[in-house]
Amino acid sequence: MDRRDPQHSAWTESEVSTRKNSAEWQTSRPNSPKLAPLDLGFVDEKKGKETEKDGYNTSITPVVEKGTTPHAAAHSHLRDVPGLGMIDINDPNRPRLGWKARIHHFTWAWYTLTMSTGGLALLIFAQPHQFPGLRQIGTVVYVINIILFVLVCSAMLTRFFLYPGDMKKSLTHEREGFFFPTFFLSIATLITSTNRYAIPENDETLVWAIQVAFWGYLIITLMLAIGQYSFVFARHNFGLQTMMPTWILPIFPIMLTGTIASVIADTQPEIAAVPIVVAGLTCQGLGLSVAVLMYAHMVGRLMSAGLPHREHRPGLFMNVGPPAFTALALIGMANGLPNNLDPDRDGIIIDAGIIRTIALMSAIFLWALAAWWFGIAIIAVISSPPVYFHLGWWAMVFPNTGFTLATITIANQLGNEAVKWFATGMSICLLGAYCFVLYHHIRAVVIQDIMYTMRDEDYNDH
Repeated sequence: MDRRDPQHSAWTESEVSTRKNSAEWQTSRPNSPKLAPLDLGFVDEKKGKETEKDGYNTSITPVVEKGTTPHAAAHSHLRDVPGLGMIDINDPNRPRLGWKARIHHFTWAWYTLTMSTGGLALLIFAQPHQFPGLRQIGTVVYVINIILFVLVCSAMLTRFFLYPGDMKKSLTHEREGFFFPTFFLSIATLITSTNRYAIPENDETLVWAIQVAFWGYLIITLMLAIGQYSFVFARHNFGLQTMMPTWILPIFPIMLTGTIASVIADTQPEIAAVPIVVAGLTCQGLGLSVAVLMYAHMVGRLMSAGLPHREHRPGLFMNVGPPAFTALALIGMANGLPNNLDPDRDGIIIDAGIIRTIALMSAIFLWALAAWWFGIAIIAVISSPPVYFHLGWWAMVFPNTGFTLATITIANQLGNEAVKWFATGMSICLLGAYCFVLYHHIRAVVIQDIMYTMRDEDYNDH
């Protein structure tokens, strides 16, 4: 029995829908408003002409069958490029642009490079099996990341200087705007890397500076998490089938407040460490909670519309990040607490060992969720690999850095050598992924696969 067939489906025998949020039910009530049908301009692709449908929201995104892509015309390669005419934007022999025209397409997504490089520096520092010179290699990566961050910031400022309206457009763009939080994610990796590589022990001035950076980062990213989502809710209208993992990004920076707290807490004096851990736990909980809400939309999108277009499937790895970084943060913050806590100053001591045990159990629980999303993402990418480089490829690095760091932290807490070697193997694979993405990133810049008209995040192609 086909439930979609109104003549035979047991679900549609009644002429009035049983759903209380349906139009039929709402308009059947006494004194209910009568909604006039609106022409949404649905296109019958088989007949090649418009068919009439009833609807109640002119901004509804057309529904697509699973396995097809909404707005199929958006994936047509032929484009009318200003100044160049009609060209195939995927043609390797397409006209080349000058540097000024290319800087116009230098987007916020470039900060995915710096946040991934910063994550690599942290991963090198945390390796369970160290060898002579490894920390020096990590220091070099840390310095390179600072240089890259300065270069990316300079390029963004150049873009905004040459094209004065671009800053507002980039922040309000329905696709590029979601990458604005990667700027703060890069700052988060710089704060944690600086604490690991550049802050000497017992340097009170620098320890205080890190503390100020932590609280400043918390305030700004909380404003970002509230402000950007408020703007998106008010200004944009997205259909469920267009849901992408980038929707999680605005909550990511505030969530990494907990990760920063887990790194710096044990270097702070006790009077400062406890407030930092409490604030970090609060922000980590906020970030994970919103991410779980987004997971519901993501699963609904995958069930109803299928996997994203192959060019955007690496972005699915973003789903690995929230549970992975939360697992990492919980253990780190628990370890940063004093061994004996007296929160009420009444002489009743709380054993921090109990808190650390609970943190470990919770981390293992969350690690499994991260592993599940990792499996979903890697199967999706392998089944239909992307053909052209996009900056979203860096999602294969940064979230998986958190996944690997969480594995290392759990292994250290368990004291299990086998898990430590497994984490080392994950680190080697991640290093390979970083080099792979970096090579294709550089190649894409050289051959103008990115920083080109209609090939970057400032163009909505999905």
